Amino acid sequence: MSPHGPTGARASRSRGFTTVLVIVYGIFAISATARSLVQVLRDFDAAPLAYSLSLLAAITYIAVTVALVRGRDGSRAALWLVVLELVGVVCVGTVSVLAPSLFPDDTVWSVYGIGYGFIPLLLPVAALTYLMRQRSR
Repeated sequence: MSPHGPTGARASRSRGFTTVLVIVYGIFAISATARSLVQVLRDFDAAPLAYSLSLLAAITYIAVTVALVRGRDGSRAALWLVVLELVGVVCVGTVSVLAPSLFPDDTVWSVYGIGYGFIPLLLPVAALTYLMRQRSR
């Protein structure tokens, strides 16, 4: 048992998972931003919708990372940004499956994040579950 009791152990695990989320979101913020900037600057005319949505994904990852760093666990801003992210992944994923011609190149959220091992789909689900639990405490 923790010297701080069960509450201290739970708070430590909470901070630990928040740190993991910040690291994963930070990695996605950097990688999505780099990918989308290359796509937008180099080939925007080839797929303007796809590349614009790729940039939106990057901005979303940056915003979630900042909200997780600045806010307390379960903050309202982080929660809403993660909801927005999940809606984005599902919408972009669905459009990319139903109208693949709009997505001639992969983006972070196309086909529900298949190019990233579906982590873009699973990450907001995990984050939402965690943030909702934190809010209920």
